Amino acid sequence: MPRLTDPIRLAAYREALGNWAVRGYVQFDLTEEALRWVESELSNRPLIEIGRLMYEHVAAGGEVDEVKETRPEWLDHEFHHDIRLTIRNKSVYIETRLIYREPLLADESSILVVNIHAR
Repeated sequence: MPRLTDPIRLAAYREALGNWAVRGYVQFDLTEEALRWVESELSNRPLIEIGRLMYEHVAAGGEVDEVKETRPEWLDHEFHHDIRLTIRNKSVYIETRLIYREPLLADESSILVVNIHAR
């Protein structure tokens, strides 16, 4: 997978994750299937806690993948961004959308989590 290396998008992504505890910076729009998976496989871990784990993963140097978006329903986003981490001894895939604009302004970028499942 190609890594998120663009300095502007990476800065926007890190800033949004850095605000994980503030309502609105890391939002979840999950399908019923993804919600059921979180409930059953992650012991119904609160979504805000998953936001914290995403932040800690990236802050510790964990990679974020950047994938050119090709699915018709998401073409309003040029890319989607994926994080792969371990939660409760489970390998987890998290698909996100970065919402930002240039020039970057402090506390303006956000992340929409659209999928979570086993990797």
